[in-house]
Amino acid sequence: MRIVIAEDNVLLREGISRLLTDAGHEVVGAVSEANGLLSSVAALTPDLAVVDVRMPPTFTDEGIRAATLIREQNPDVGVLVLSQYVEERYASELIAGGGASFGYLLKDRVADVVDFLDAVEEVAAGGTVLDPEVVSQILVRSRKQDGLAGLSEREREVLEHMASGRSNSAIASTLYLSAGAVEKHISSIFTKFGLSADTTENRRVLAVLRFLDA
Repeated sequence: MRIVIAEDNVLLREGISRLLTDAGHEVVGAVSEANGLLSSVAALTPDLAVVDVRMPPTFTDEGIRAATLIREQNPDVGVLVLSQYVEERYASELIAGGGASFGYLLKDRVADVVDFLDAVEEVAAGGTVLDPEVVSQILVRSRKQDGLAGLSEREREVLEHMASGRSNSAIASTLYLSAGAVEKHISSIFTKFGLSADTTENRRVLAVLRFLDA
C-alpha cells in the first residue's frame, strides 16, 4: 500500500513511517504541513493519507481542511485522521460527505500498534474507522435532535455503537444483548429512518450518517 503521512512532529512522523514500512507498506511521502500534503497526494497518488489536524503555520485546522480537500478532489485516496484533537465541524462534514475510506483516531487513545495497523488496512480497503470518543464529541456539539426523536433509548445506544464502527456481535457483547436482539434493534432503526431493504446504498452507512447529522 502506498501511503503519505502529514505530521509536523518529526519524531512522530518518523515513528509512524517506520511502523508502516515494517508492516510492509510503502511510505511515498512524509510532510510537515498541509500544502505539502496536498502536493504529495496530487503528485504521488497514494492509496492512503495519514493526516494530523493541527499543522503549520497556525496549528489550528490546516490538516483537517486539507483532508477535506483530498476527499473532494481525490476520492480514491483513503484518509485517516490521526490527532490529539476532535475538530467537530470538519469531522462531521468529512463523515457526512461519504462514509467510505475514512477514519478518525485520537493519538492518546491508540493503545496498540496492531489496532492502528488494522485501522490503516480498513480505511484503505474502503471502510470507516471512528474512535468512539470522536463520535461522542460530535454528538455533544450536535444542534439538531429531531432526526433521532423516534428512536428508543436502546436503539440510540445501538446506533451510537454502529457509528463507532462496531460489528453486530461486538455491539451485542458491549450492551449484553443477544445477536438477535441487536439485529431487531437495527431493523427497527432502518424502518424508522425510512431505509428500505431495496435502498441501493448501504443502509448501515446511511443510518450512521443520519445519526451524525442529527
